[in-house]
Amino acid sequence: MPEPVPAPAPATAPPRARNALSAVLLALACLLVPFAVLASWAAHGLTDTGRWVRNLAPLAADPHVRHAAADALGDGVLRAAGPGLRGPAAGPFVRDAARSFTRTGAFATAWDASNRAVHTAVLRAVRADAPPVPVTVDLAPVVDRVKRRLTEDNVPFAHRIPVTHTRVPVLAAGDVDRLRKGYRVLDTAAFWLPLAAACFAVAGIAVAACRRRAVTALGLGTALGGALLVVAVAIGRRLTLADLPVTLRGPAAGAVYDALTATLRTVSWLLCALGLAVALGGWLTARCGPRIAARRRARASAGPAADPAQEPTRARA
Repeated sequence: MPEPVPAPAPATAPPRARNALSAVLLALACLLVPFAVLASWAAHGLTDTGRWVRNLAPLAADPHVRHAAADALGDGVLRAAGPGLRGPAAGPFVRDAARSFTRTGAFATAWDASNRAVHTAVLRAVRADAPPVPVTVDLAPVVDRVKRRLTEDNVPFAHRIPVTHTRVPVLAAGDVDRLRKGYRVLDTAAFWLPLAAACFAVAGIAVAACRRRAVTALGLGTALGGALLVVAVAIGRRLTLADLPVTLRGPAAGAVYDALTATLRTVSWLLCALGLAVALGGWLTARCGPRIAARRRARASAGPAADPAQEPTRARA
């Protein structure tokens, strides 16, 4: 009888093609990781009013921020006082009073309240569907909080401070329109970029001929992406401070930038650490795995050979 013909083995892609496809998918995943982190931070971290206020709250005790706030407050008081109260002695007196105010708890209250009011107004304008209009902030609630705080501290004549509704311009209509478009792009990217990076990473590992090497490459790429993000934050700091007006440049602006990007820098360093840990784990597994497997095979082959050596003893018994 003729021998049965064996069924043909299922066709599989050659290892080179699989490795090439895996490399492309992993490269895309590693490339999208820093952009996904950046978009998520901008879309969710910067739009949370509570987190915004908490991040900026410690700056009320920063000496550079206090000095800048005292100068701005003193100049504003002198402008509002009119030419009748301006003189050689009025300027130093008002600025000394402003510096003294920045060392009190009322300044911290005013700092938090003003940051909350400005962030809420800007966020409301960015998320609105109406035509863009200039953003203004009413300082009456801020003045009211400061007044209550000064009254609680038994400051003389604090209860006589007038609480007037004064609207301060924050953003022009053109700036609101640009921020609105950028916010919509970031909101969409914050959802799709992490999802795409995860899909590319899983597909790249699944397609690879050697998944251990794919995991190691993914860890190294993730660490590299985190390092590039750290460098991007540092470059962004320099460019942001350079674009500010001359009157706003200085250590105070740098402190504000550092406070707002603290979470982004932490996530970037975590990406570096996590990627290096995964890469190191894959390298150690590839290096020590064959040795452990060889020892197990040696023990398994030596186990049955030891049984016949015990038979003569049993026979003599």
